[in-house]
Amino acid sequence: MTTLYYHHPDFMLHDTSAGHPESPQRLKSIEQALQVPLFKNLTKIIAPLHEQTEQRVRLIHQQAMIDRVLKQKVAADAYFPLDYDTILSAGSANAALLAVSAVCDAVDKVCNKQANNAFCAVRPPGHHATPVHSMGFCLFNNIAIAAEYARQHYHLDRVAIVDFDVHHGNGTQAASEKNPHVFYASSHEMPHYPGTGRPQDKGVGNIVNVPLHSGETGESVRKKYNTIILPALKAFKPELLLISAGFDAHKDDPLGSIQLVEDDYRWLTEELLAVANHCCEGRVISALEGGYNFKALGSSVAAHVKALMKA
Repeated sequence: MTTLYYHHPDFMLHDTSAGHPESPQRLKSIEQALQVPLFKNLTKIIAPLHEQTEQRVRLIHQQAMIDRVLKQKVAADAYFPLDYDTILSAGSANAALLAVSAVCDAVDKVCNKQANNAFCAVRPPGHHATPVHSMGFCLFNNIAIAAEYARQHYHLDRVAIVDFDVHHGNGTQAASEKNPHVFYASSHEMPHYPGTGRPQDKGVGNIVNVPLHSGETGESVRKKYNTIILPALKAFKPELLLISAGFDAHKDDPLGSIQLVEDDYRWLTEELLAVANHCCEGRVISALEGGYNFKALGSSVAAHVKALMKA
């Protein structure tokens, strides 16, 4: 069995404008970090664009929102802002569909036992996109769509999402909070964008929010996972585990103040894999969210993927 790595050159064509943190250089840094002998056995897949991708987007998002992304005409050298930090370019609609298609294809491969797990190096990211709004650099909610696709296509009763991005995945929570078949747990800096993710937000008993304070260390974050998130995840007994893998809680990231290092991402990945091995035959799909220091992003993804490959 193998670890799959999804990528596509068209993810680079989502142009967010000069100086924007969510830039194509993020993926270049990941590709460079994985070009070492350690990753020679990583199975690389160019993300396919399935004919039913837009239909899958509708599992989570309203049609008016989808149309704003897919039908907006943007000239080759122009930009169209959906909000102050969420930008469309000529290549954005295709990239957004490819990102969704990649994660859903990973669901197919993992659920059909063609691979142990997968990491999807996609952009744009997704976890801020709500059912009705693209926001926070995110166009469609890749991971929430994958969860609902897995539930409906593979008749899964319990799908879990764990989000360790430094920002709360407000869009994923909004898509999941009334659905007892989807568990969502997030560790995130507070107070921080987007201002959501209170611990008292429980959904229908399926939401676990663990706020982190500025300057919090890996030791403290590990303790919170051990005492709050991992026990709740085990109790849910997922049949599939999805990870919103944001690496902007790294100590060198410009958009956060949490002090994680590469070894913390290794630990997080190994602990999540241990739950998946116990509950769902190790079935794990991870999708890229944040991470805006290029060097830290590359090395953190390398630690994450290395742990996936050892599963």
